[in-house]
Amino acid sequence: MDETLERHEFGAEVGRLLDLVVHALYSEREIFLRELVANAADAVDRRRFEALSDQALMLPAEAKLRIVPDKAARTLTIADPGIGMSKSELAQHLGTIARSGTLAFAKTLAEAKATEQPSLIGQFGVGFYSAFMVADRVEVTSRRAGGEEAWVWASEGRGEYTLAPGSKAEPGTDIVLHMKADAEEFLEPYRLQTIIRKWADHIAIPITVARDGQDEPANEGTALWRKPKAEVSEESYTEFYRHLGHVFDTPWATLHWRAEGALDFTALLFLPNSKPFQAVEGERASRVRLHVRRMFITDEAALLPPWLRFVTGVVDTEDLPLNVSREMLQATPVLARIRRSVTGRVLSELKTRAKDAEAYGSFWANFGAVLKEGVWEDTEHHKELAPLLRFRSSAVEGWTSLPDYVARMKPGQEAIYVLVGDEAAGLAGSPQLEGFRARGVEVLLLTDGIDAFWPDRMDRFEDKPIRSITQSGLDLSKLEATEAPQGEAADVATLLALVKEALGAEVAEVRSTERLVDSAVVLAAAEGGPDLQMQRLLRRAGRSFGASAPVLEINPRHPLIRHLAAQATAEADLAESAGMLLDLARIQDGEAPRDPAGFARKVAARLAGG
Repeated sequence: MDETLERHEFGAEVGRLLDLVVHALYSEREIFLRELVANAADAVDRRRFEALSDQALMLPAEAKLRIVPDKAARTLTIADPGIGMSKSELAQHLGTIARSGTLAFAKTLAEAKATEQPSLIGQFGVGFYSAFMVADRVEVTSRRAGGEEAWVWASEGRGEYTLAPGSKAEPGTDIVLHMKADAEEFLEPYRLQTIIRKWADHIAIPITVARDGQDEPANEGTALWRKPKAEVSEESYTEFYRHLGHVFDTPWATLHWRAEGALDFTALLFLPNSKPFQAVEGERASRVRLHVRRMFITDEAALLPPWLRFVTGVVDTEDLPLNVSREMLQATPVLARIRRSVTGRVLSELKTRAKDAEAYGSFWANFGAVLKEGVWEDTEHHKELAPLLRFRSSAVEGWTSLPDYVARMKPGQEAIYVLVGDEAAGLAGSPQLEGFRARGVEVLLLTDGIDAFWPDRMDRFEDKPIRSITQSGLDLSKLEATEAPQGEAADVATLLALVKEALGAEVAEVRSTERLVDSAVVLAAAEGGPDLQMQRLLRRAGRSFGASAPVLEINPRHPLIRHLAAQATAEADLAESAGMLLDLARIQDGEAPRDPAGFARKVAARLAGG
């Protein structure tokens, strides 16, 4: 045995991660059983999937997931008849902390251009290690379906594990937990059955718990979405929602309905109460699970558009074959009709819930930025989405909508005005707003990254154009000012020419403006070009498509400008003053001066009277 026993170090800093799992990741110790049962259900789903192309891998008719407590030996065994693992898979999936076997399996299929996808619940890669919350030693005996060899993986969770040949009559995996002294409650059959009913009652494969030598059923095994809505409790909905998303909150909204007629499907969808953990940054695909007659087919059917990717759930249809291929999913008109129906149902729910401003505000804070993506990329739905959008405003507290904004527009106001930036508090104090405030004109303050894009795509709402106030050429002359402008306007014609000459290509134009009140200068985007926030985003991304030099606008009534105008003669050298005006405008707009160190020296010299 010593010759075949192999010792390996874990592929990560195990002590720190196991401490995280045991003390931080899970708030309830009983969660370990949910995680192990979910992994076992995944393994069974994967075997069913592979059996579609290899009949030899078919599950036995009496297949079940067995949980066997042994008080005398102080062990708990979870045995499943799933796909099992080979020696190398045991090392890869269990020997590298935070490596998700199902995630690697999905990647392998994608690289192989597989035509079908199996059930992939476990995207986190740490659920298995929750076993160490209750066990001081874990042994895993596994035999890959289609193979003859069995291997035993064992670890005490202290930095290493062992691999050795084992013996197992049938494919599948047996996990044996050697329980800690303070975890003996999980060796009580009644306690185990209670946990299974709480967390895994909906899992289709039968789950049994051994009691006095007999296997007693522990789960109902009924697909929750197939039950009539009136027969499902809120607790059952919440348990299923948590199982699907590996989350611990409660759903913000639950949608459960049956479509009959031209389409025949059942759907159970959840809108989360909080932002879910993203296993893969930038992942935009919807992961609503597609079932055909209760059997899982794939979670990559794109049943909802990317801008509804936060929705989780199940859609189960009678109108597709069980062995539906990925190509068929992409081409079949049946699925296209289901997609339209499901998307419409979610939008209808959002419209209804948007009437409760407080509740909808909490949802919007979590998922509003995602929903806005639909305005940018989905021309079929952007008109429906527009009334659902919410914004901060220069005129009202809290969130406001486009219909509410239009209802408050001043007489003579022809456009919906927006200001896009990085955060609302900074935008609220922006000089860009001065002329609008002086005329009592409301401006929407947009702070999500997508806000630099979607207004160009939607362009108008209720026949009112949407305009960024950083764009040059905005005419506010038709709107009467509520405050009389302070100070006499200076003749700045010579000053404008000198400042433009000094700044050269750094600005597209230098001109006088009536849209400033307290500030001396402000930047504007050149007419026809992207607004200032779009230009900032392009620069941050290392791009300059469509970006151009800004327009520098000067307030002729400001004392500084009147002072400079008095000095402006053909012989005057205003190069330094022109540069400082541009830097001031950049700082006001959230940008750094062109030369921060040089700017600081000039300010210090001016303050010293130099």
